[in-house]
Amino acid sequence: MDEPPVAGIARIAITGDGASTDVVARLSEELRLPIADNTSEKFDLLLAARADRLELRETRPGAPGAVYVDLLGCSPGEYRRRVGSRRQPIARAVGLPDDRPSVLDATAGLGRDAFRLAMLGCRVTAVERSPIVGALLRDGLRRAQAVPELDEIIAERLLLHVGDARWHLSSLAEDARPDVVYLDPMFPTVNGASALVKKEMRSFRLLVGDDDDAGELFNEARRVARRRVVVKRMPHTPLLGGEPDITFKGKIARYDVYLVQSAL
Repeated sequence: MDEPPVAGIARIAITGDGASTDVVARLSEELRLPIADNTSEKFDLLLAARADRLELRETRPGAPGAVYVDLLGCSPGEYRRRVGSRRQPIARAVGLPDDRPSVLDATAGLGRDAFRLAMLGCRVTAVERSPIVGALLRDGLRRAQAVPELDEIIAERLLLHVGDARWHLSSLAEDARPDVVYLDPMFPTVNGASALVKKEMRSFRLLVGDDDDAGELFNEARRVARRRVVVKRMPHTPLLGGEPDITFKGKIARYDVYLVQSAL
């Protein structure tokens, strides 16, 4: 089975903004993007290679700030205090604290949930189908690994795969099936979403369009997962896979859990 192509709807180029010309040329070849200056109006989005990070920028007048992967935003110790509880809704949804399941995050995006689950002790494979978002995430992981306290956690518990998750799931060997498949498809609406999430969703929609195949991905996830499929949704967004077996509600999202029959 050939991996399906990623369909984008925006004109996008890469620009150098402090990174070396070799880095820009390598990314241009790897991502098949033209090189433009950072004031170009010929493109809807610019992937900017700065000296310190990779970021995605809209070019329209009045556009919000750049989107980039920031897995910490604080010290590792403070991060653990914020998200370290195994009783939080996302942790309970995947099966913590009773177990440390293997998790395949099939819609990795900017990697926050995959990173959180790895910090909580899960073995996580993060799958992102957009090569450009994948490049942003790889850059964020590289920067996080520069923190000695996180290097081993990321190296041992968090694996990034860039490609279509439906193809990835369908190609897994029996002994490689994850305990949990985690899905966070793009919300059909952004009512109640934070300003940061709205900014990211707008840029992502320009980049890859909507997640019109979320139903197909859910069906494949349910076929492959050993124990459960977890779907993250905003509180008032529709169910993706019918009535869930369990729902865990957080302050800004809910987690619908679909148990695999063989695991009941």
